[in-house]
Amino acid sequence: MKHLLSLKEWDAEKIQAIIERGIEVKRSPEQFYHAAERKGLLMLFQKTSTRTNLSFQSGMNQMGGYSVVMDWDASNFSLSPIQYEARYASRNCDVIMARLKKHTDVLELAKYASVPVINGCCEKYHPCQALADLMTIYEVAGTFKGITLTYVGIHNNVANSLVAGCMTMGIKLLLVTPIINTPSWDEELMREAYQSGYVVNVSSLSEAAAQSDFVYTDTWIDMEFFHEEHYEEEKNKRLVTMLPFQLNKRNLAGHSPYIMHDMPIHPGFEIEAELVEAERSII
Repeated sequence: MKHLLSLKEWDAEKIQAIIERGIEVKRSPEQFYHAAERKGLLMLFQKTSTRTNLSFQSGMNQMGGYSVVMDWDASNFSLSPIQYEARYASRNCDVIMARLKKHTDVLELAKYASVPVINGCCEKYHPCQALADLMTIYEVAGTFKGITLTYVGIHNNVANSLVAGCMTMGIKLLLVTPIINTPSWDEELMREAYQSGYVVNVSSLSEAAAQSDFVYTDTWIDMEFFHEEHYEEEKNKRLVTMLPFQLNKRNLAGHSPYIMHDMPIHPGFEIEAELVEAERSII
């Protein structure tokens, strides 16, 4: 069974093939109107979503398939062991995309499902986002050779999948990550990444930007906690630590890399509003 759970499980040949096919679909969508004809996608959501929800539904519908959106907490997945629900759900669809809070639940779903499972984001990985980012880099640069990418922000699930993808594709990745989101940390992945020579920690955004073709940032506040009162203390602590690392013209220090952000954007926090719409923005 070919699942997509972290991006660690795919080699360079597989990732390259999917990116090239993605570009092909983007350029000539009419050639793929029946590529997923009568195929069904089950979408399980424990967390909020705009891009994942809309893009998966749109993609399936545009390729002749259909999607069923299910709220995890409003379904029996929240009441019964995953192994039973996964086996039943597999009889009613051809693929499952799950945006869950815990990676252990994603793994459990994949273990018992008899159809491919796609991780649509959990606390440890966001492989679809990293694939989209790699595709964007490839579209803009035309290659992965000699490319340097900076990720500035909280070391989180997005950072993990970027680490996995960049290491596999031979992209130099500079990490400017003053804060580590503890639930996201993958010791094994990072040990391998540092040993590979492709992933390096840098303390200064200006220093990293001077070496980079692309600079990428992400929200500092976990989406599900953004408006939660109980998270206010942690939110304020993160803002104090991270504001000096805001992606802005001053921190770019005259350098002009392409600007990336996975959204949702919080202008004035992780990125200044001016850069969101800048000429070099490919958000």
